[in-house]
Amino acid sequence: MPSLTDSLPEQGTAPVAPAELPTADEVVAHTLLNCLLREVSGPEHQSVVTDGRLLLRLPRRGVLLRVALRRTSLLGAHRFTGPVSEQRGGDWAEVDWRRLAEYTHDELWLRTGVRNEEFLEQIVSSHDAVGTALAAPRMTGVTDDRLSAYLASEQSLLFGHRFHPTPKARTGDPRAWSAYAPEVGASFPLRHLAVRTHLIAEECAGPASLAPLDRQHTDVPDGYRLLPAHPWQYETLREHPLLRAALDRGDVLDLGPGGKPFAATASVRTLYDGETFLKFSLNVRITNCLRKNSSYELSGAVALTRVLAPALADLAERFPGSDMLREPAYRTLALPGPDGTPDRALFEGFGVIVREGLPSRLAPGATPLLAAAVADEYPTGGAHLSRLLAGADERTALDWWSTYLDLLVPPVLSAYFDHGLVLEPHLQNVLICVDGDGRPAQVLFRDLEGTKLVPDHHEDTLGALPAEVAGPMTYDAQRGWDRVVYCLLVNHVAELLAALADLYPQAEAALWARVRDTVRAYADDRGCPPRLAALLAGVPLPAKANLLTRWERKADRDAGYVRLPSPLAEDVLRDTTGGAAR
Repeated sequence: MPSLTDSLPEQGTAPVAPAELPTADEVVAHTLLNCLLREVSGPEHQSVVTDGRLLLRLPRRGVLLRVALRRTSLLGAHRFTGPVSEQRGGDWAEVDWRRLAEYTHDELWLRTGVRNEEFLEQIVSSHDAVGTALAAPRMTGVTDDRLSAYLASEQSLLFGHRFHPTPKARTGDPRAWSAYAPEVGASFPLRHLAVRTHLIAEECAGPASLAPLDRQHTDVPDGYRLLPAHPWQYETLREHPLLRAALDRGDVLDLGPGGKPFAATASVRTLYDGETFLKFSLNVRITNCLRKNSSYELSGAVALTRVLAPALADLAERFPGSDMLREPAYRTLALPGPDGTPDRALFEGFGVIVREGLPSRLAPGATPLLAAAVADEYPTGGAHLSRLLAGADERTALDWWSTYLDLLVPPVLSAYFDHGLVLEPHLQNVLICVDGDGRPAQVLFRDLEGTKLVPDHHEDTLGALPAEVAGPMTYDAQRGWDRVVYCLLVNHVAELLAALADLYPQAEAALWARVRDTVRAYADDRGCPPRLAALLAGVPLPAKANLLTRWERKADRDAGYVRLPSPLAEDVLRDTTGGAAR
């Protein structure tokens, strides 16, 4: 048996893009292996690639696992195929996803000394959700209608984050939530409440910012304001005693469902009607946490929309192929509790944030596609990269890649270096807008919840905000940089690059060289700041430790990072290709 030490993988020679979708069992097993390799066995030098397989040991549990590889990766984010096996005596025997989950549970308990009685249940929930999604009818072809193509991309993520142990875990029975799930193509009307004006709380960044809420229902009695609600959340909260009492008194009127249907997007709780995104609260745990809009997030979205206006305008002017969807308003229910202050459960539970719709920012003639759908490991929809590049040769693919990197990377780096602004451009926060030939024409960033300020750049702004709003809005410079590099390069660029390498396996080093060229060009224009010099020298890249964060039940903000060997150093690329990869 080979020694379990690090080794540089051999590159494949034939196309390795998957021809068909995996089963839910395979998805869960491979995802757990991804997490173990990245966060546990890899950093502890308990893995090796040999004879077309990955061998991975769980040293505390005393288990040696094996899986075949479709393709190796310079970043260590290999593509697996087929069943996982464990060594039993001198033989190998298949391990199903449930046993692999138990092995993972045991290894993490023995490693950390921390118990997590939820962990296995959440893996089962994620497996059930994947199975439900696979069984549902879905659109996989290309559509000429831009809105339909966009919504199809949002609703095509059947498997979720491949480096998260429970990417599709959700509270409750899939039969209860599937009516509202993007993976099954959910579209439904909102529930409309009319609330006496003095019981409404709201903020807005401009005089017309609340109009998208008011236009949802025009027949609202005098003295009341409209409060749209997610129907799933309304069913969750309708028996709250304060709400029941308000309904009985007539302070809140249930106008019922109605209006234009809204489609569920990838985040589940954010809905879109073709004009405006509405980000609702859901008292449902999705992946890590309850997806409700905390009070500081409601105020923070509007505050960031105001204070970032000059920075975002500067970035849009300097990088005309990029823009961000603002969040200029929120509205919620402010029913007083026994102490006279608004009841927090209802205030946060019915909070809805208005996010700009695509028409306000989209380049003329461009079709927006969710980046996560374009970069998916498997071709689950018409937005997949294999369809955008159908029939293209390697040179065309490399040109496509360079064009995209030029749109994506410079504005994210400038946001950090020039404005002290930490964007979170992970795959679910970016829309790739393509022209009629499928070439990148624009990138749109979204989700101000993940956008943070570096305090050294924004002392006056933060000092003018309530502490409970300003605090969660910040990262220190180092934590902010780790977040930028992780979201931009590890979560986004590396995963989209992996989808390209599946189609053109000989080009992986050349694809990373294009990433280096893009970062180098930006750095050279700005005197190569130390953080960029280190990045170009090949310092390890931060990867968010989703497995350990979930195991220890930490908030996402407090997630730790593991360090991955970087493919960006020029000598690494030369050693891999026998010469500089350009």
